Amino acid sequence: MSSQDSITATSPQFEVIKSMEGFLDEQIPSLLCPVNESWQPSDFLPDLKSDQWIESITEFRQQASCLPDEALVVLVGDMVTEEALPTYQTWLNRLRGITDQTGTSSSPWARWSRGWTSEENRHGDLLNKYLYLSGRVDMRSVETTIHNLLNNGFDPQTENDPYLGFIYTSFQERATKISHRNVGILAKRAGEDRLHKICGMIAGDEARHEKAYKLFMTKIFELDPARAVIAFAKMMKSKIAMPAMLMDDGKEKNLFAKFSLVAQKTGVYTSADYAEIIGTLVNEWKIAGLTGISDAAAKAQEYLCTLSERYHRLAGRIQFTGVEKFSWIYDREIALESKPQNIII
Repeated sequence: MSSQDSITATSPQFEVIKSMEGFLDEQIPSLLCPVNESWQPSDFLPDLKSDQWIESITEFRQQASCLPDEALVVLVGDMVTEEALPTYQTWLNRLRGITDQTGTSSSPWARWSRGWTSEENRHGDLLNKYLYLSGRVDMRSVETTIHNLLNNGFDPQTENDPYLGFIYTSFQERATKISHRNVGILAKRAGEDRLHKICGMIAGDEARHEKAYKLFMTKIFELDPARAVIAFAKMMKSKIAMPAMLMDDGKEKNLFAKFSLVAQKTGVYTSADYAEIIGTLVNEWKIAGLTGISDAAAKAQEYLCTLSERYHRLAGRIQFTGVEKFSWIYDREIALESKPQNIII
């Protein structure tokens, strides 16, 4: 029986999630930023109502012209990932105990889901408009990739289990934060300060969302440590499926793998990051200190406590050479001569 079958309205996991509503209600104000205090995409883009709008766009494009092709590829990949938000919100709303029953429910979990979605929605909007105004990429190819990714969907292998779901999001929010932050560093090195600031703002949102999902799991570990640690081990054994795995520009079926190679080469997101995130979560949830748990939970605990170190040892073993071309940048080629860390897909 899968977790999807076993997580019902009478299951212990469901009861734990429901019991956390009061806790979540108290936490939401510190986890979501009030709308009237939030940044918006237009804060970072040329003001088209200004009399100097032509000069503003010209300056914008001149500044973006310094970005190398490698930076453009990882930026597009990150933007495409953000633009698949409808898939992620639908998935979050399927987790048992989290569901927004009416679409406007006042329950804490429903309010969190809608608030998280509204904050995340700005990320794709801003990066998409940045790339469009930059004139540096083939927007039809990029838009086709977004269309295909939404059409193809994604399976994070969480089986609608809220424990697996919050472990996944704790991991993925940190991974996304790292990726956006590092794209910003690439932009800074190239002299593109505007994009550096944009990526920093987005990474800041991801850091706050990471904090939220780690907090949810911390509470679950307090309330149900045995099932929580077993879920953590299960999620790590199945490996974290990256949200954009099924991206497709209509030409290249292995597009995500190619994008991952560039992310590895540029240091935007690597296997060392994957290993580091595992270690961070193991420490955050104090896995080594769990006591009084079942034999199955103890085995999961033992597995998790050495997992980050094992991934760190694997890092750097795969080498590759050659070039890859991307329709996003008009089929220009990117050299991949490097000694990257082991690719996690």
